[in-house]
Amino acid sequence: MKIPEQAKCVFKGKIFDTYQWEQTMFDGSTETFEMLKRATAIEIIPVKDNKIFYADQEQPSKGRFFSLFGGRVEDGENWLSAAKRELREEAGMESDDWELLTVFEPYTKIDWEIPLYVARNAHFIGAQNLDAGEKITVKECLFEELPDILTDKKFRGNEFAFNFLKMKFLEPAKFEEFKKKLGLN
Repeated sequence: MKIPEQAKCVFKGKIFDTYQWEQTMFDGSTETFEMLKRATAIEIIPVKDNKIFYADQEQPSKGRFFSLFGGRVEDGENWLSAAKRELREEAGMESDDWELLTVFEPYTKIDWEIPLYVARNAHFIGAQNLDAGEKITVKECLFEELPDILTDKKFRGNEFAFNFLKMKFLEPAKFEEFKKKLGLN
């Protein structure tokens, strides 16, 4: 759900902005509705030589966890530019073969998009350029190992994990199409 045009920003935070608006109810009365807005966050699946790369990371107050690479889209930045920047910063990798796979919108009360990209033929170009609050080790796995990583209690990225497992167990044609889009045999 998107925030309606008539909504007013009542709080502007570092990560979340809060919007409120009057909504007419079915009985004709009105109620104040509220939603959060958050900057778009990119997720990237880098792939090379039938291997998928992911992050084994630690951040203050979050402990150690596994995730895809990614982060916030900066003001004035388009999604693909943000994905390329995040992959360089977090993994020290680049790719010339990008594709937008899907866009997650995980919450009904938060206006937040999470575009998921694949970076095929990704390759290392140098050292990571991590934020002060990040410790990231680049890990790799085979496609067949991905379900174990996604179901590990340390994995963060529920939207991707759920959709991957849903395809694997309930939508085999979509699962095979997804595997091909990753450029895997």
